[in-house]
Amino acid sequence: MTAPQLGTLAWQPAAERPDLLAEPVAAALVGLSASVWVAPIDDAAADTAAFTDTYQVPLAASANCVVVAARRAGQTTLAACLVLATTRADVNGLVRRHLDARKASFAPQDVAVAESGMAYGGITPVGLPASWPVLVDAAVAAGEWLVIGSGTRGSKLAVPGAVLAALPGAVVLEGLGQPLG
Repeated sequence: MTAPQLGTLAWQPAAERPDLLAEPVAAALVGLSASVWVAPIDDAAADTAAFTDTYQVPLAASANCVVVAARRAGQTTLAACLVLATTRADVNGLVRRHLDARKASFAPQDVAVAESGMAYGGITPVGLPASWPVLVDAAVAAGEWLVIGSGTRGSKLAVPGAVLAALPGAVVLEGLGQPLG
């Protein structure tokens, strides 16, 4: 296994460093056959802009995971959306329609943290509850290596896009990520 060359990070096999992962992420990695890498980072540099500046990882090689609450007839469904850091998730359009919701919005921080078992700013699609749909932008699925959260703010994962597209509950959607601006 050859570590990815992404920025200035020292990548290590994630299976060998469960101490760098949130518990649900470490548990989910056991079921993945692909190579997944982890690198420790400074918690203060976990947010995308600070991370890419500090560790020189291109925005196009970074993916953001946002938790969405979709509502219809008094029922709320939580879902994860994974888009390139150069885009934003089309929550009010494609996500709402795909989840057949009347209304969709970003989940409140306390709900996202409690339901995922992960730290805010580190939530990742790896290890989310099985009932959650994981909506993956087609550009993410096509990526060779993408840097995503590890469930904590103290590390990042490097994962092939095809692995992200094959996660339990994952659905690849063209146009999920919309240009910023």
